[in-house]
Amino acid sequence: MEQKKFYITTPIYYPSDKLHIGHTYCTVATDAIARYHRLKGEDVMFLTGTDEHGQKIEDKAAAAGVTPKEFVDKIVEGPGGVRDLWQLMNISNDRFIRTTDDYHVEAIQKIFKKMHDKGDIYKGTYKGKYCKPCESFWTESQLVDGKCPDCGREVQDAEEEAYFFRLSKYADRIQDLLENTDFLQPRSRVNEMVNNFIKPGLEDLCVSRTSFTWGIPVDFDPGHVVYVWVDALFNYTTALGFLNGKYDDYEKYWPADVHIVGKEIVRFHSIIWPAMLMSMEMPLPKHVFGHGWLLLDGGKMSKSKGNVVDPYLLAQQFGVDALRFFLLRTFPFGSDGSFSNELLIQTINTDLANDLGNLVSRTTAMVNKYFGGRLPHGSGATDDEQQLSYIYQQAREVGSGVELSFNFPEGDPVKYDVELICAALDLRDKYERDMEGFAPHTALADTFRVIQRANKYIDETAPWSLAKSMEQNGDRLAHVLYNLLEATRICGILLSPFMPESCGKLFEQIGAPRSCRDWDSAGRWGVLPEGGAVTKGENLFPRVDVEKAIAELEAAEEAARKAALPPLEIEPFTEEKVDFDTFCKSDFRAVKVKDCQAVKKSEKLLRFTLDDGSGTDRQILSGIHKFYEPEELIGKTLVAIVNLPPRKMMGQESCGMLLSAVHTEKGEEKLHLIMVDDAIPAGAKLC
Repeated sequence: MEQKKFYITTPIYYPSDKLHIGHTYCTVATDAIARYHRLKGEDVMFLTGTDEHGQKIEDKAAAAGVTPKEFVDKIVEGPGGVRDLWQLMNISNDRFIRTTDDYHVEAIQKIFKKMHDKGDIYKGTYKGKYCKPCESFWTESQLVDGKCPDCGREVQDAEEEAYFFRLSKYADRIQDLLENTDFLQPRSRVNEMVNNFIKPGLEDLCVSRTSFTWGIPVDFDPGHVVYVWVDALFNYTTALGFLNGKYDDYEKYWPADVHIVGKEIVRFHSIIWPAMLMSMEMPLPKHVFGHGWLLLDGGKMSKSKGNVVDPYLLAQQFGVDALRFFLLRTFPFGSDGSFSNELLIQTINTDLANDLGNLVSRTTAMVNKYFGGRLPHGSGATDDEQQLSYIYQQAREVGSGVELSFNFPEGDPVKYDVELICAALDLRDKYERDMEGFAPHTALADTFRVIQRANKYIDETAPWSLAKSMEQNGDRLAHVLYNLLEATRICGILLSPFMPESCGKLFEQIGAPRSCRDWDSAGRWGVLPEGGAVTKGENLFPRVDVEKAIAELEAAEEAARKAALPPLEIEPFTEEKVDFDTFCKSDFRAVKVKDCQAVKKSEKLLRFTLDDGSGTDRQILSGIHKFYEPEELIGKTLVAIVNLPPRKMMGQESCGMLLSAVHTEKGEEKLHLIMVDDAIPAGAKLC
């Protein structure tokens, strides 16, 4: 039988200079699914990478004083960068693509021209709203309270010559794809895409820019660069060798079985991406799965808000496998989940330390104590148990479930054996349905029900009582311990995609050779060889002291934060003393920025229109344009001295002064306006 092919991808990530645990969520989940398909013996291609073009990268590079390529190289390849993080999290991707790779650039230029020559890309003028952080264009009707509907940030007016993709041409086909197939999952995402984007009318998509240069050039029209989402989306095919000579896997793996993406980019993957593939007359991926977000304090995780979310610190404190497990055990994969350090520790203590860790530790300790680390021959599965395993296998082969009922005499210990065996033999089918349905959290829940059943089996069979009379009960004791090792082995196989390193240690401790760790043996009972060496190794998952761990994490994060701060040059303190009465004459007030505009013919001055609580707008001019753009200050609450005498600047009156902090960093002056809590009302006196 031909080996089944499975192609799975994550989105390629914007190279952020501050990586947090939210960045790993999607990739860890994709890795677990990829490992599951490899466990089943499938030929898996797992792709991830980085999306490195766009205006925001060009701007950040300029601010850092480096070229865009130098900027992304450091973040992707440097210490603590994307590749480092994936290595830390034990991500088993088969291929890594960067959109700055030469072969990708070559292919994107060919793709853009093919769609242009077909008439699906045409030149026009873009005029509308643009969100720089999201690299997204929006119409007025799509904005929420005048802001980007995805990230909630301010948008900018944009007008420039551009090429457009005829997205509207494919609206009916896309709607049919979403409504009448299982292309987009979970199903809840479909209504959102159809009702919010397709039914109001799909507008043609701007697919080139001329206002910046950091992108793939449109080779037949100098001055235009390819819009980042055309560039980024086609990576799934260029990484297989489509229209380039780097690889030769396109015919083998395309179409992809699934793209795993965050819900914020479902629109691009479920509407724009299939429309472009239709334009290119290419097969569509079989599925797009849009997972939820990890949330902090009710909002999308984007930076630390009091929780430690640095994956390096968390992995150092608790271990990579515990971190991987927590992400996929705790949060339903299609929904949002609220992250906290307390929840992480609780999950480790409950599931890993109490349930799995205790099962392995108690079982291996008893084998060592009562049998010197090797169970005697004859302790393995009985003929009846082997027959039970055979019945389950036959039922699976015909695709049906099996329900068995048994009538045992009162107190018959075989009842407990059969219940444990049935639970373990039922597990692989449940787990397979869960994983095929992109529900890793449910697969873990099913697995831990068997682990909990095995712990209950220890209490039911009381091995310590059997050990009091080894001559009479020795065979029974050995069989009980063998059953525990077998249940642990099956659960270990199915946990290995989630915790590969820890499960490797588990197999060593219970004496399971490699021949007992594959998918086939996860569906059979009595596979573990008798007489194997069982060792009581170190605890796989020690219990965590909550208060101590939280304190250590907070201290580590604070130390890391301070270490990351650049060396500063502070202005020398003024030696002249000011008496208290003179200081008290200064009237400091909270002021709200109603409007902010650049002063014409001035490179430095910004003109603020401020609400100072008096009922009459106050105008203050400040020479801070080098440090702030006007639009980013509107709505902020600042601090001003309001009883300074007015003075003229560039022919305009300034009534007061805004407070700011100034320092020198790497020889360059830095300024930060003093901003206070927006809950403070305009006109409140600061003292």
